[in-house]
Amino acid sequence: MQTTILKRVVFVEKGRSTVYGTGGGVGGGGPQKVWEPQIYTVFREKGILFGYRHPRSSATDCIVSLFQMTNETVNIWTHFLPAWYFLWKLLALVYALDVWRDSYTWPFLAYMVTCCIYPLTSSIAHTFSTMSSRARHICYFFDYGALALYSLGSAMAYSAYVFPEEWIGSTFHHYYVSTAVLNTVVGTSLSCYSRFNEMEQPKFSKTIRTFAFAHPYVFDSIPLFYRLYLCAARSCTESVIPIHLKHTVFACLTCFLFATHLPERLAPGVFDYIGHSHQLFHICGIIGTHFQMEALLVDMANRREWLLAPSFSQTFGSLAAAIIVNLIIIAAFSTTLYSMPKFCRKGSKHKD
Repeated sequence: MQTTILKRVVFVEKGRSTVYGTGGGVGGGGPQKVWEPQIYTVFREKGILFGYRHPRSSATDCIVSLFQMTNETVNIWTHFLPAWYFLWKLLALVYALDVWRDSYTWPFLAYMVTCCIYPLTSSIAHTFSTMSSRARHICYFFDYGALALYSLGSAMAYSAYVFPEEWIGSTFHHYYVSTAVLNTVVGTSLSCYSRFNEMEQPKFSKTIRTFAFAHPYVFDSIPLFYRLYLCAARSCTESVIPIHLKHTVFACLTCFLFATHLPERLAPGVFDYIGHSHQLFHICGIIGTHFQMEALLVDMANRREWLLAPSFSQTFGSLAAAIIVNLIIIAAFSTTLYSMPKFCRKGSKHKD
């Protein structure tokens, strides 16, 4: 059946085997690079059979692949374009509000910075992840770090605008952002560590990575969940609640898609180019972030009269500290990567 999907012609170029799709390849135009997925296990994805780029692509090859139909093309564009959308929203905020003197807007500003960073970093990681097995790991180290920063940005915005009135000024509120910074460090460390035993213990690795992404979200959302609970119990009519609920639904969908690898697990090869779980994961994540941003804007406007403005150290100070620590963590894992023989070019060849 596989031969009916894609005719394959093998070329030997500079001592390496390259497989090009011809004829029935998706996307038409020029030749499309694919490769036998069972050779380089580190590059394989569950349920994805075709559309792989060459695992030793040059930087130019990676950039050119943005305009060819591979199994990563939609992954890249579903985060690259939203990054510019969030940047546009950030610049509009800077233009419309007195952000330089109004410290009340700083948590939202910091949050919007992380909304720009995480999809842009993700798109770059997906673009250049096929240069080598080491490059793939390092690209995703940065991707994980950016996601962790986004969780911190969410926590800072929630602390400033979303906390239930009953919890404002409480001990939990006082240590909420500090704990979120710690969660960022733990999340980046765990997700980076999970790549080291990915081939030997894939289920364990996936569990660690899922926990690394899920636990900051759950912690960040505690004040929101309690507020939603209070609203349901009291039959409140706050206009922002439906928007928060939309964000929550898409956040749960995002986690579900990441953990299950559906639908491609049910029909391997069918969703290689369009519709596999990582693409849906990206789309749901971006839509969820959009609704989160809209909800925060409403809360920021409606609750301004009685909420306290945070200090610079509580917002940009915390964000800067987290960025520095995350970069140190990524540097440490990257250095370790280069000292381990199994991650060398030869070691990346692994038969199933």
